[in-house]
Amino acid sequence: MSPDLWVPGAAEPSLDDFVSRIHRKIEEYTTTHTAERSNVEVQLADGERLTVLSLSSEPGYGFLTLAVEGEQLIVPVGAIRRITLGPADEDRKPGFALPGA
Repeated sequence: MSPDLWVPGAAEPSLDDFVSRIHRKIEEYTTTHTAERSNVEVQLADGERLTVLSLSSEPGYGFLTLAVEGEQLIVPVGAIRRITLGPADEDRKPGFALPGA
């Protein structure tokens, strides 16, 4: 399925809901594994892999903000090709900061 495909009668996708669902999956992964926090890696369409410290649905309009070490990147949601979850190791693989945690 194409991420740009909209089916008549279907609700328009919500970035807030998308980010909330990703946060829930990260929280679920964290609670079912031995690490206290999860490492989250995002692969973009150009092949770049980023270790993400937090994720926000701002600024919206098809874009979201990825916080990486020392920077915040605003990227189109369609540029995300893969999100990988794994156990965090604060020395090599920093943990993801869930909202309210």
